[in-house]
Amino acid sequence: MNVVAAATSPSFFWYLTRGSGAVALVLLTLSICLGIATTMRWRTASFPRFAVAGIHRSLTLLAIVFVGVHVATTVLDGYAPIGWKDAIVPFASHYRPVWLGLGAVAFDLLLALVITSLLRARIGYRTWRATHWLAYASWPVALVHALGTGSDARVGWLHGLAAASIVAVLLALTARLAGAQSGAAGRLAAGAAVIATVLGVGVWYRSGPGASGWAARAGTPASLLAQRATVRATPTSTRFVSLPASFDAQLAGTVTESQSASGMVDVHIDGTLSGGVRGRLRLVLEGIPLEEGGVSMTSSGVAFAAAGSPLVYQGSIVGLEGTRISARVGAGSKAIALEIELHLNASQTHVTGVVRGTAA
Repeated sequence: MNVVAAATSPSFFWYLTRGSGAVALVLLTLSICLGIATTMRWRTASFPRFAVAGIHRSLTLLAIVFVGVHVATTVLDGYAPIGWKDAIVPFASHYRPVWLGLGAVAFDLLLALVITSLLRARIGYRTWRATHWLAYASWPVALVHALGTGSDARVGWLHGLAAASIVAVLLALTARLAGAQSGAAGRLAAGAAVIATVLGVGVWYRSGPGASGWAARAGTPASLLAQRATVRATPTSTRFVSLPASFDAQLAGTVTESQSASGMVDVHIDGTLSGGVRGRLRLVLEGIPLEEGGVSMTSSGVAFAAAGSPLVYQGSIVGLEGTRISARVGAGSKAIALEIELHLNASQTHVTGVVRGTAA
């Protein structure tokens, strides 16, 4: 039996969120590079200084528009539990709080740039300029946000886009440092800091978003993880096998546990079934860690697929008492009640047990 990921059909907003986020990152990168060029008083015969400054301003405004579209469509999509407050207040969301929070920080910095630009005549040039420089921080924050929580964080084209953005900004900074008046020592220290930052982001990505299991470690709710990782059984033959009205099966699998920045614990159990029914079973639960050990469950997801059957049964945990789990899953008009008795090994990384299923 071959098991592959199955997902619900993405909405129009989901595609628009991905596209607007990628375009916003490109526009922010170009804006940063042109902003650095204006500080160097860079110009050519075809582009005088005022033209460079004008393009920089237009790119920044366009980037803000696309960031606004990205934020709005993320909230309107409704797939992830993200509200309008989460888009503005950093690190307050229950969905990937750190990495979504970085997106809120980048958005807030751009909002500060817009507001201070509108009030420039009242707040003074020095205050506006200080805020303007602070807004440059939105680019690295947005980049880490895209890699940390973006839907395409592990896709090749986003890797290329992120790498091209980093190279472009590095070249602009190198040119800026080469023309700086801070002396050789200052330029060397600044260059070393830039290189160290890039290397740090690379190491973080390889061990974080680029590694398996990142969705759980990033703080994705257990119910969404179960929906994303719903298993689909591909029959080994053209003859489908009917699931019996009741069955007993042996379970063998692995247990992984992670804790998000908000303190919530995610527990994943992935196992294979043998005996009365062959197939796959996946349990995901999220909860609050208890002082005496264990987890007080707040949400859950269950996916069950039998070998040789085209059906995927999905549902949730309805009862949890120690290592005894009751679940209810369904596919179309068919429903199954599952009673699961688990036995963990000493390191609590592997699990065996018995699964009893009854048509409900």
